[in-house]
Amino acid sequence: MELRQLRYFVAVAEELNFGRAAARLLIAGPSLSQQIKALERDLGVVLFERDRRSVALTAAGTALLPHVRSLLDRADNLRVRAGRLAGSQPVRLGYVNWLPPDLAVRTAGSARVHVDAWVAPSHTQASRVADGSLDLAVCWVRREDLERLGLAARLVGADRLYAVSHGAGADDPVRAQDTVVLLDGDATSWSSWNDYAQELSRDTGARVERISDGGVTGPAFFDHVRRLGRPVLNSPKGQTAALPPGLVHRPVTGPRVYWTWSLVRRADEERPGVLAVVDALCDGVGDLGLRGPGVWLPAGDPYRPEPGQGS
Repeated sequence: MELRQLRYFVAVAEELNFGRAAARLLIAGPSLSQQIKALERDLGVVLFERDRRSVALTAAGTALLPHVRSLLDRADNLRVRAGRLAGSQPVRLGYVNWLPPDLAVRTAGSARVHVDAWVAPSHTQASRVADGSLDLAVCWVRREDLERLGLAARLVGADRLYAVSHGAGADDPVRAQDTVVLLDGDATSWSSWNDYAQELSRDTGARVERISDGGVTGPAFFDHVRRLGRPVLNSPKGQTAALPPGLVHRPVTGPRVYWTWSLVRRADEERPGVLAVVDALCDGVGDLGLRGPGVWLPAGDPYRPEPGQGS
């Protein structure tokens, strides 16, 4: 039994509708239903009577509801007191390779931020936030990752990816379908990039080139560009790398390809210091042009507009 599940119970009890409760909690309906069933198994009682048209508290659910509310109130009070006692503790922030350039300025008026020295792939940093090793992380996530790990995310940055080419004019546009995307055999290190690149290939027709030398970035990447003789999509880890002589940047069009950076936290995070850092880094960021026409984001990206909300 988890406090998160008890909060879910209270939300469903107040809404008497799983759909409205799920929207209020910012989780998927099926996930909410599964968590309530798990709570019922742990408690050994049925909390709700439900059919296709209605949801009602059982006698056991009605009897337990005030006790659950009291328990959650005490837990909230404990967190507040602990936060005051630990007010000098820094907020632990992990990242992959990108951080807001004005991080120190933005967080100057909030809790102290300790940038973790372990630079790891996106899926690793998200998991570290979920297990409590980090308080926050800047990484790439999908909606399914957030739901699976019990995380929440806010947009903190975005990179427009470009292609690197040999022999063509600098800044000469190239269509996405005419680029090559590299997939590395090391799934542990390149899991997020491989998922992203495969979906881009399916959606745009970009050619896939499978490699096993870590050449998604670094000198080996430039070797692949020369070997393939076609524009190769640059990964976000190579956005700021200087190009060797003879290679040029080329903007990708039809569509413009973006990689998003999320600031992720635990969905049930309530510590004022952590939430203050989230607000400091994300307030005022806006949509960074991701809702404009001709933008490509993978289907699971949290910032991809839903049908009817934009291009």
